Amino acid sequence: MGVWSFEGKRVVIAGCFSGMGEAAARELVNLGAEVHGVDIKPSPVNLASFTQVDLRDPASIDAAVAAIGGEIDCLFNCSGLPQTFPPMDVIKVSYIGMRYWTEQWAPKIRKGGAIATITSTAGMGHMARAALHEELIGQPGFDAAVAWVEQRLDTLGDPYSFAKEAMQYWTKVASQEFIKQGVRINAIAPGPTQTPMMNDFEQYVGGAQVMDIYTQPINRRSTPAEQAYPLIFLNSDAATYVNGHILDADGGFTAGVMTGRIKMQMGDRETG
Repeated sequence: MGVWSFEGKRVVIAGCFSGMGEAAARELVNLGAEVHGVDIKPSPVNLASFTQVDLRDPASIDAAVAAIGGEIDCLFNCSGLPQTFPPMDVIKVSYIGMRYWTEQWAPKIRKGGAIATITSTAGMGHMARAALHEELIGQPGFDAAVAWVEQRLDTLGDPYSFAKEAMQYWTKVASQEFIKQGVRINAIAPGPTQTPMMNDFEQYVGGAQVMDIYTQPINRRSTPAEQAYPLIFLNSDAATYVNGHILDADGGFTAGVMTGRIKMQMGDRETG
């Protein structure tokens, strides 16, 4: 079996109803994986199993993990909500619930396995708020994290950006612990991607023209498949020495901002 193959591997993917998660689930099936999916809505992909889950509810998460059962080789985290949803829902689905979900699976991932999460270039400023994210990481479990966020919600800014920052920072922290059991964890940070949520993102930022500012320098939006492929790579045997990495799948936007070739005002946030 080659390093690109998922033949014989048992994987779980959260967020397989549409968009990048659906594209990843389809490709994993094509690559020979036994794919078990979860989402709030049924997936159109021909999966080995589908379980409904609400990442805002730890009891729902526990039930989904139990329903799938057994050990797995890889976990793919593709769920998220745009800013048109209530702020706490956005943060629960994109970070608190996703973190809890991942922690429930981590002991069930076989040695040599991996975890890959979809974040966003909206999280590129995570190191600038490292102290804040460390404080949140220090809140054990689902309920404590929710309480911490609720007390500070008015000061955290855009909930989507905060959640993506938190997930990127936590990915780096978790990479130091999970690797002790032989499990890697990484993430991709997509730029604007043409998924069913794009209308919500455009509504939040002020229209399609504003959104397209964040497609520089490639000057086009990504397809869901163009995000699914690097996500799958990170969990493949071709990436066995990649751990704690945030892969910018944004057509060069982050590189442009970091080198000053793309000028952005402080506080500007990407959504994708």
